[in-house]
Amino acid sequence: MIDDVLLTVMKAPRTYTGEDTVEINCHGGLLALRSALEAVLHHGAVMAEPGEFTKRAFLNGRMDLSQAEAVMDVIEAKGEEALSSSLMQLKGSLAGEVKRVRSGLIYQMATIESALDDPEHISLEGFTDGLSRLIREDKEKLEDLINTFEDGKFIREGIQTVILGRPNAGKSSLLNLLLDEEKAIVTDIAGTTRDMLDDYIHVDGMSLHLIDTAGLRKTQDVIETIGVQKALEISDKADLILYVIDSSLPMDQDDRDNIAKIKNDKNILIIYNKNDLISSVTIDEVEKQFQLPVISISAKDTSCKEKIFAAIREMFFQKKVSYNSEVVVTNIRHKICLEKALESLSLVQEAIDNEMPEDILCIDLFDACDQLGQITGETAKEDLVNEIFSKFCIGK
Repeated sequence: MIDDVLLTVMKAPRTYTGEDTVEINCHGGLLALRSALEAVLHHGAVMAEPGEFTKRAFLNGRMDLSQAEAVMDVIEAKGEEALSSSLMQLKGSLAGEVKRVRSGLIYQMATIESALDDPEHISLEGFTDGLSRLIREDKEKLEDLINTFEDGKFIREGIQTVILGRPNAGKSSLLNLLLDEEKAIVTDIAGTTRDMLDDYIHVDGMSLHLIDTAGLRKTQDVIETIGVQKALEISDKADLILYVIDSSLPMDQDDRDNIAKIKNDKNILIIYNKNDLISSVTIDEVEKQFQLPVISISAKDTSCKEKIFAAIREMFFQKKVSYNSEVVVTNIRHKICLEKALESLSLVQEAIDNEMPEDILCIDLFDACDQLGQITGETAKEDLVNEIFSKFCIGK
């Protein structure tokens, strides 16, 4: 006797994998669970590989490759919108759009091939006019999908938000304010934060990955210098920078130099901190100096948090996506395939405009279909499939 368990038998094809499946539910406790597992393995079972159950579901036609990838996205979703987007993809929203475009292109290729094989009975007169219209419509559809990726990246990965500023400007206090907890040590000693601290918060269902960094200054301290270098490196990859200024101190050249280093192509909010103290620099002076949006706060006042969130909403969420009606591309692999398919369709249109023979059109039409098939898995090679499922956790 090992344990008194619940045995659930599920018959194919109406299972997750499409195969006969048996589940054994043990009582809590690591020893009972391990003993039951050892007994099962002793009688011929083998441990599942990472992602093996979802891979079997894909190979057995229970889902396409984009849906299989959505399984992991559902598990790893860090916010409500990430979960909603992943569930939409799991239901086949992206696959449906891709398959509609692909099936239309396959039909056009089949028509060309049939006419070439039997020119006496099948004419291609006027064919390119209709194909050109279809290509324009498909290109517009693919462009719309590609254009959702920027929002999709924020939805899936969260907005990487780096807190920068001079030492003692109140960066760690800001982190604690936004997190509603004392995550970072706060002291009056400059250079207290030497390594990066990070955590996640949620705004309107979206996830912000907050990263607190070492104060930006020139220092002889070796450890602090490494922290400053890390802060600048991580800021290069940031989606949003919250630059904290101590309003009780005059601005100096360090602030000007720091913002000049990070200003190119970055979303930056200046956090005018310590407004509960006597100011040595006005908000107007800060705005005029940096030409960036400024939020006046005291990191000691919890009500200031909403002012920062409102500014972030305005910066990132103006085009709020409705997941009931729109497909959002969140996977970089899918985006690359869509871009390559779009490029192939542009070549088809160019060939039509140059009045090239119809059999030449098939080359780029085939390439476009192949790239779209990579998304759903219809044309994906075995090594790509294996690589995707190797990133899954065991038991999924």
